[in-house]
Amino acid sequence: MEIQVMENILGKNDQIAAENQNLFAQKGIFVLNLMGSPGAGKTALLEKTMAALKADLRLAVIEGDLFTSKDADRIAQHNVPVIQINTSGGCHLDAAMVQKVLPKLDLEQLDLLIVENVGNLVCPAEFNVGEDEKAVVLSITEGDDKPLKYPLIFKESAISLLNKVDILPYTNFDMESAKTDIRKLHPAAKIVEVSCMTGQGLDVWYDWLRAQTKAKKKRDGGENQ
Repeated sequence: MEIQVMENILGKNDQIAAENQNLFAQKGIFVLNLMGSPGAGKTALLEKTMAALKADLRLAVIEGDLFTSKDADRIAQHNVPVIQINTSGGCHLDAAMVQKVLPKLDLEQLDLLIVENVGNLVCPAEFNVGEDEKAVVLSITEGDDKPLKYPLIFKESAISLLNKVDILPYTNFDMESAKTDIRKLHPAAKIVEVSCMTGQGLDVWYDWLRAQTKAKKKRDGGENQ
């Protein structure tokens, strides 16, 4: 019975996600589902990203969190549109939540939409919200064993960002082991070592976002919209 209920929930979610995805395709918007644990550095990464890309791309952010608007308030300081979704205890965003807030955004004026999911390494990977790609942020303070302990999120993510590498010398994190495990789960995944404190690796991340956004525009004919 529980399996059937879960199948029904995921099936309904996939239906709405497809509706979202069709809408984003019509508008030529690249949509990224950004996932990771609480404290992995997702919002700090987004702050850096907004500052670096807002002159080149028309950006917006949907912030998912259990409670408060603290993360959305941080993003709003960079003068980009941001919508807060509070799940009131729910461990992930779903497609219906995202669909509900889309009318608050001017989709005609967007190139890139980043959905920062609720901090969790399990549930967010199971629920498509209509994104083009998923990305996962793993702080090295979480341990190099996380990819194999939480395989789905790494298997589903086109890019894995290994964050806070500036403090790598002060941890026992095995970088090569983590990368090897990620590649076992997703051989084609892009893996980038980043630090929001020093800026290491951020240009690679920015270039990846630019390339994905440009490709989406070209693929869906959005450049002429």
